[in-house]
Amino acid sequence: MIEVHPRLFIGTEHDYEAVVRNQPGWWVVHACKEPYHRQLLGYRSRGAPKGHPEYFLAVRGTRLFLNLVDADDPAYIPKQIIDTALAFVDKGLSGGGRVLVHCNQGESRAPSIGLLYMAARAGALPRSTLDEAEARFRQLYPGYNPKGGIRGFLRANWGEYVK
Repeated sequence: MIEVHPRLFIGTEHDYEAVVRNQPGWWVVHACKEPYHRQLLGYRSRGAPKGHPEYFLAVRGTRLFLNLVDADDPAYIPKQIIDTALAFVDKGLSGGGRVLVHCNQGESRAPSIGLLYMAARAGALPRSTLDEAEARFRQLYPGYNPKGGIRGFLRANWGEYVK
């Protein structure tokens, strides 16, 4: 778990379970379908029920549960999920909380959300190009290794987020 910006942490499922889970004052973005979104909604099939009102995401207090898989295709990264995650991080930080954005391994989904937040909302990373922002972010978070889907999403939507 690394603090990449004041009170904004990026990490793994283990970081959540071992460090944050039972600590007060944390806002948590579970940027992974498994196991959190699945457990919350209670589905046993491969995916969440398509008609469920919390198919994409669910909020429970200071926890945001995302139905976000680490796909190779950006088409599987819904913009609604990313937009909600950025707004949730904003809300947690503006309320004085510490925010952990985590995925299973802390390499792809969570750091990508953190990078986008830092560039688009916090102005803490270069906004000119994704490549420049990634180079700076890797200095802060060396484990950043996005898969094709989330990186493709960032590349396709970069201009919209940093305008």
